[in-house]
Amino acid sequence: MIDAVELQLAAGALRAACEEMGVVLVRAAHSPNIKERRDASTALFDAAGEMVMQAEHIPVHLGAMPAAVAAVRESLRVRPGEAYVLNDPYRGGTHLPDITVITPIHTSDGKLLGFAAARAHHADVGAPLPGSMPADSRTLADEGVVIAPRRLDASAIQELSAQMRAPTQRRADLLAQLAACRTGERRLLELHDRLGDARLRASLAEVLDYAGRRTRACIGALADGTRTARDVLEAPEGDLELVLAATVAGDHLTLDFSGSAAQHPGNLNCPLAVTRSACYFAVRVLTDPDIPASAGAYRPVTVIAPAGSLLNAAHPAAVAAGNVETSSRVADLVLAAFGHALGQGTMNNLTLGAGDVVYYETIGGGQGACADADGPTGVHVAMSNTLNTPVEALELEFPLRLTEYAVRRGSGGAGAHHGGDGVIRELEALVPLHFSLITERRRHPPPGAAGGHPGATGRNLLDGEELPGKATGELASGQRLRIETPGGGGYRPPEPGGGQPTSGRHRIDEAATG
Repeated sequence: MIDAVELQLAAGALRAACEEMGVVLVRAAHSPNIKERRDASTALFDAAGEMVMQAEHIPVHLGAMPAAVAAVRESLRVRPGEAYVLNDPYRGGTHLPDITVITPIHTSDGKLLGFAAARAHHADVGAPLPGSMPADSRTLADEGVVIAPRRLDASAIQELSAQMRAPTQRRADLLAQLAACRTGERRLLELHDRLGDARLRASLAEVLDYAGRRTRACIGALADGTRTARDVLEAPEGDLELVLAATVAGDHLTLDFSGSAAQHPGNLNCPLAVTRSACYFAVRVLTDPDIPASAGAYRPVTVIAPAGSLLNAAHPAAVAAGNVETSSRVADLVLAAFGHALGQGTMNNLTLGAGDVVYYETIGGGQGACADADGPTGVHVAMSNTLNTPVEALELEFPLRLTEYAVRRGSGGAGAHHGGDGVIRELEALVPLHFSLITERRRHPPPGAAGGHPGATGRNLLDGEELPGKATGELASGQRLRIETPGGGGYRPPEPGGGQPTSGRHRIDEAATG
């Protein structure tokens, strides 16, 4: 039996190990996407493949990583000292740019103790278009190299990176992921030496059980019953409806997406692992963020998404946007069902490239207001937890000039508590570049809650001409691409004399253009 003090010490040591893995990955990586934006995640698992602890990195990565470890355990014979790699969305991945490196952790006598895993978004994985985030892909083949679970050694790194743009950078980033996993391996083995085999394994199991108990207690404090929510994704050909019935029964929560849109011919599809990941993030928001970030916290949650639907797509459906945009909407649905004002609900994905020049980033916006506070401005919302690319790093690494980066004043929804404002980010191409935009909330604004007003919709513009939410094309040298991100929804009606609704596009445009 592990007492409360030992439990907290074990949880703290595991959390610190995961955070250290993340630091190693960020500092060893070469691409700005990882070293600047920190689009990467790390976690530790027990011998059964359950996620014991994760660093506070990218929610959409971490909730899906257990499926990646399961795929390695099921399809490969894991051996001491080896490492494994995958990105297949239908075998534990999310979308193809997210490559996962996994190392098994064995004790000195050869017993499997657990796994270390590091997932990172690579700026390119060999798609026909630079950046591997096309707005118009129809199958996985349009999105890059598909890596089924396989051994990762020097020859595999060479083989895989040779199929991708900027291969030297790809090799360096894969090696950085491997270094992160080796760090996690060392730290877990140090705990093993300190605690002994039986004590450490008991500690890992207790961390999982404790997280489950804490989550059940939080769910049990909610009123029993079924809450519903509806929202849409903005496909080029029209809106796709998603529906949710969230049922609290005692200390268990069932999230049922039956009735949502069928699998899409474009790339808004989600593998089931991504849908679960978004649900687990929302549950973490609804319960207590201090609960250990482990698979145990998700034991009281059942996610239902019918096979063949947008939220449980089948191979070889394209998924580039599902991982970033559909996952955001899934989280929105769960939060809306429990009365939350919503944030921007999009990652505002922008990819630019030519030859070996590949630039990818997500852009922050407004967060929804709370019952007791305004929403933050200019933040990465929900399933994204990255940073922006600093202006200095962007202009040093890429043939781009940032001509404007500012708060989009007045874009947050009005309310007793206002939604956060979005941002304006305008880039000028210094050489001809291909661009791809995958964005949402361009037709439908982020809703407020309890009578609060919605935030403003976002806009994409090329030299002042408005582009659709999903767009691809060419930039000539000197052309400017401008992204105006959505604001968050407000909470409760505005106080008398507290201002007008901020979702009117005309007022926002005047503020943006001076």
